[in-house]
Amino acid sequence: QVQLVESGGGLVQPGGSLRLSCAASGTIERIYTMGWYRQAPGKQRELVALITSGSNINYADSVKGRFTISRDNAKNTVYLQMNSLKPEDTAVYYCYADIRNNILKRRYDYWGQGTQVTVSS
Repeated sequence: QVQLVESGGGLVQPGGSLRLSCAASGTIERIYTMGWYRQAPGKQRELVALITSGSNINYADSVKGRFTISRDNAKNTVYLQMNSLKPEDTAVYYCYADIRNNILKRRYDYWGQGTQVTVSS
């Protein structure tokens, strides 16, 4: 059993900052890629940022230069520092992780339940 739990969402004014965290727990053998996706009402889920086990990073063009993804492998945690937030960043943010389960001995895509980020004045 593997679980991803997000935290750090909330309401912030345009230009403000938030830091999202996602901690993985359970029957983890190894975590490969981790990252963040988001989905706004009426829109499809889109990639925000990914970070591999080798620390290669991919950002969506819409957040490049404003958001920073990082990970702490000792804590099985991925972070998303969001600066200069805009109203169009409003969405539910979902944590993602590619994890090899140490019981099933297979790799699976896992998703968190999502955390709401609202950017509004």
